[in-house]
Amino acid sequence: MRAAVVILNWNGAPFLKKYLPILIESTPEDIGTIYVADNGSTDGSVEMLKSEYPNVKLIEFDKNYGFTGGYNRALAQIDTEFYVLINSDIRVSMGWLNSIIDFMDNSPECGICMPKILSEARHQEIMHNTSGNAGLNEQFEYAGACGGFIDRFGYPFCRGRILSSVEDDCGQYDNPMEIFWASGACMIVRSHIYKQLGGLDESFFAHMEEIDFCWRAKLMGHHSWVVPKSIVYHVGGGTLPNNSPRKLYLNYRNNLLMLYKNLPYRKDDKRSVIRRNTTIFIRMCIDMLSAFAYLLQGKFSFFKAVLTAHRDFCRMKKTTSKSNRCISYTNSYMRYLSGVYNRSIILRFFTGCKKFSSL
Repeated sequence: MRAAVVILNWNGAPFLKKYLPILIESTPEDIGTIYVADNGSTDGSVEMLKSEYPNVKLIEFDKNYGFTGGYNRALAQIDTEFYVLINSDIRVSMGWLNSIIDFMDNSPECGICMPKILSEARHQEIMHNTSGNAGLNEQFEYAGACGGFIDRFGYPFCRGRILSSVEDDCGQYDNPMEIFWASGACMIVRSHIYKQLGGLDESFFAHMEEIDFCWRAKLMGHHSWVVPKSIVYHVGGGTLPNNSPRKLYLNYRNNLLMLYKNLPYRKDDKRSVIRRNTTIFIRMCIDMLSAFAYLLQGKFSFFKAVLTAHRDFCRMKKTTSKSNRCISYTNSYMRYLSGVYNRSIILRFFTGCKKFSSL
């Protein structure tokens, strides 16, 4: 076994029933061993796995430790060359893992990798022609698309998805490319890098943790790539609905934590202190504009989620895990890192830029 393919499950029995058999069929036993780490599910997931999939290795936890804590505890029990973090609502295709392992074998500088992630909903629409439109193309999926990038204020976007605008896949991004972050929906990382970084930052609990992880890896000299030859399909919102105030809260809070941790900063360099604080201040101002937009739309729970995220960020920033702050690597200015868009993606989006290729 060269890779541990680990699904972190929490009350995802329907997804496991639907997509686990495909994962088993499409993952060569000599390359990958499949694990399910269960985060204290109460929907019968564990019982179903034990009775229907006895050959799948099961790791059980007593409660929900979140995406970060669950993976850290699970991967600490596994000794292998590659860790594959994969969602339960992912449908893989044949050769998905071979393509990435081959690429990483031939690219020692690549420490983290991801496949091209397409929309499972659009794929099913094409397969069954439910829309009556025979000319439909595959569509990128929101959570990662064909590789993740970030702008100067920490807003993430993708090759194939800018904010809410998701592109069709017409083969326009089929070349491998270095990226800023790999999607946590399906991410492959060399195990020694995962251990070197101390795993995912558990203060995040869930959401944005993979961007923080890839940022820390980049600051330590490890590169992230997307390999479009490898294709998976993602349902999206399977664990936490996209319209959830809780999800919005985690995204806003964790994005600020990520900036605070990883932006170039040295106490003895006043310019770096001013630069980091200014970036975070501007980001919080932009956040507040979106909060008031939610309020004007009558989405009070969303408005409250943004305010609560800012409050909790201010509380957490002084106590965020010191082991997960790359203090000794903060001489790298953000604009010099690959995968950083040194302008505002928000401004570009609202002035008409809806495609990655137009940046």
